[in-house]
Amino acid sequence: MAAKKHDRANQILHLLLQKGTSSVEDLAAAVDASSASVRRDLIKLEQRGLVHRTHGGVELAGKLTYEPFRFDAAFPLREERFADEKRRIAIAAADMVAEGDTIALSPGTTTTQVARSLRHREGIHLVTSAVNIGMELSSQPNARVTLTGGSIRWPGSFSMVGATAFHSIEQLYFDKVFMGATGIHPKYGLTVIESDEALILGEMAKHSRQVVAVADASKLGMISTNKVCEPSQIHTIITDDSIDPEIAEQFRSQNIHVLIV
Repeated sequence: MAAKKHDRANQILHLLLQKGTSSVEDLAAAVDASSASVRRDLIKLEQRGLVHRTHGGVELAGKLTYEPFRFDAAFPLREERFADEKRRIAIAAADMVAEGDTIALSPGTTTTQVARSLRHREGIHLVTSAVNIGMELSSQPNARVTLTGGSIRWPGSFSMVGATAFHSIEQLYFDKVFMGATGIHPKYGLTVIESDEALILGEMAKHSRQVVAVADASKLGMISTNKVCEPSQIHTIITDDSIDPEIAEQFRSQNIHVLIV
């Protein structure tokens, strides 16, 4: 019975990750349970800091931008661009994570959404070089969260770079790394703007069993200045349904799995 309640609570969280808010009645219908049972689940989820109950409904806790960064205009603006697509990509990425996994998350708005989609997961170890992702997950009660350390060297970025970040990643191995990018090209691979960041992300890729690129379709076929990894190192690309079919086929011809959501 306890396992059934746990599964139902996870179903509720998955629905809230997709919608942000819902009524008790809609959740009860979606999970095939009574409204009273759903209310009991919501009380327990609220006690864990995962949801906020409202009059007749519920909303996902911290569903928007992490509050300390509300005065950083650049990050919320980037989050709003292709917001629905990023949410779908993030949920699909989170579904790839198994209990006991050690995963890495690169800095970025899409990977921040991935982190939010993992907040209710248990028994995982998350490593990131992004300050904001670490703070998003700082209240995670049932997962280990490790920040690489390092320096923040340019405005509007939460990305930690430098020798400290590099050497900490050298000592770690990951089941999966979820990586955002400025561009992902079937010939030139995954690229970003900053050379310091490319060095850190490249080391993450080398130390991971699977490199999973998470990017909206506008990034695919594009090339930025600094290479992170070759196409042959990319296991999966998760992107949205506006991807050019020809580009998708070019990636598949490189033996890259393309998951369209």
